[in-house]
Amino acid sequence: MFSAISRAFRTPDLRRKLAFTLALLAIFRLGSFIPAPFVDYGNVQASLDQNTTTGGLYELVNLFSGGALLQLSIFALGIMPYITASIITQLLRVVIPRFEALHKEGPQGQATLTQYTRYLTIALAMLQATTLVTVARQGALFGSNTGLPLLTDDGPLAISLIVITMTAGTGLIMWLGELITERGVGNGMSLLIFTSIAATFPSALLQILQTRPIEIFLIVMLVGFVVVMLVVLVEQSQRRIPVQYAKRMVGRRSYGGQATYIPIKVNTAGVIPVIFASSMLYLPALLAQFNQPDPVTGELPGWVSWVSQYLTTGDNIFYAAVYFLLIVGFTYFYVSITFNPEEISDNMKRYGGFIPGIRAGRPTTEFLDYVLSRITAAGAIYLGLIALIPLVAFAAIGTNQNFPFGGTSILIIVGVGLATVKQISAQMEQRNYEGLLR
Repeated sequence: MFSAISRAFRTPDLRRKLAFTLALLAIFRLGSFIPAPFVDYGNVQASLDQNTTTGGLYELVNLFSGGALLQLSIFALGIMPYITASIITQLLRVVIPRFEALHKEGPQGQATLTQYTRYLTIALAMLQATTLVTVARQGALFGSNTGLPLLTDDGPLAISLIVITMTAGTGLIMWLGELITERGVGNGMSLLIFTSIAATFPSALLQILQTRPIEIFLIVMLVGFVVVMLVVLVEQSQRRIPVQYAKRMVGRRSYGGQATYIPIKVNTAGVIPVIFASSMLYLPALLAQFNQPDPVTGELPGWVSWVSQYLTTGDNIFYAAVYFLLIVGFTYFYVSITFNPEEISDNMKRYGGFIPGIRAGRPTTEFLDYVLSRITAAGAIYLGLIALIPLVAFAAIGTNQNFPFGGTSILIIVGVGLATVKQISAQMEQRNYEGLLR
């Protein structure tokens, strides 16, 4: 594998693409450490040191930004606004016929949808930046008030400048991701997320090594190795439904008569259900964050205390159960939107294709729906169990909920890594070189 990597760097065209990609990733990581204007960098670092086990309400966004959010940097929002905008645009295809028509128009329609996604990304970035600055101004960014002012100036002009800077940072990240996709190697947005998550691995492992016995650290590494192997196995697994196309005679030429298959992955939904479930669980805690104590009794409302006890940390069984059920539900919901058995059945019938032993038309649709529901059940349970690993680690060894070998992080790391390696391997094979994977 290492010799294949060295050959990849010796190929001029591929070397330029790899160097371009690495340069943009380095710029992305550099921006994660540049503080936004009017941010007291010293107090932010002191607050981070006092809160090593919790990230408050923003653990997921902080994970996707590579720790930039809790440092209030110019790239504090990371790629999360773009991810949210992409998901919303995809879901709107179900309720807005215009979006579905654009999706079916081909490259031109896809370009229009991409433009809508960019506009929505900027709007969401501005909203999230305003919320982030408001929480930082109140001193509640780290889950508890540390007593240290995070902003050197909290006037309207300063707040506006911070929001504009963070929104512009999100726009720059989006542009970097598109440049990587166009001129580099791999999917740019995915690689930016990959870089952000991979950057948190050393600190997470170092924290376990420093705070726990060496035996615990070795067990964590062993569990991580096993989890990575299982994730690779499941991510590569698929159900292949055979499809046979009838032979047609057009003039003197024969068309069709070939056999192929429809690949249905076990994890068709990817990491999207985990993001959905995490976002839904953060909403009650976010609402509770803005409730002030009663001015007479000094006590918080009952529902705020209940949310703070059961829906903010993963050290209780109720949180884990709700999290698991949300992931399972969102998996079925997302798969039902992205995979349409009726559309696939109609396309097969139009081009003379059929599944051996299944009649074309409605029986094919019912068969595909039956297979998809069974595959989705396995994928949903798999996603739920993987997502619970950080919560189990949090309860067992006291590490933070961004435990490196589980949840969203490991799914993205493995998925993006496999996709990037395949693309590099394909480009090498085009030049008669041996691929990265034998």
